[in-house]
Amino acid sequence: MTPRAVDRLRKMLTSSTDPHAAPQYLKVGTKKKGCSGLSYSLEYITQPGRFDEIVEQDGVKVVVDSKALFSLIGSEMDYVDDVLHSEFVFSNPNVKEMCGCGESFMV
Repeated sequence: MTPRAVDRLRKMLTSSTDPHAAPQYLKVGTKKKGCSGLSYSLEYITQPGRFDEIVEQDGVKVVVDSKALFSLIGSEMDYVDDVLHSEFVFSNPNVKEMCGCGESFMV
């Protein structure tokens, strides 16, 4: 994770106004979608799965879906915030092909 991604995740995961809210994680995975086959998925969870991997950097924990480990290994997660959009982006060395719009990929 880049420093921008860590900062954004820290803000997202600590922004709850409910002091009794269960601790949340952001789970990163892949799902079948798009013309190249896979796309990245992000979801809030309260508990990691049995075989999920927890990655911690600078006190921020992200859960990597066990089914996506081999697709995501070596990837870097960044956060981009500009005039037109704000999003997490991935630099994934395992990608062999991407669709024209950049929304899906193949490993």
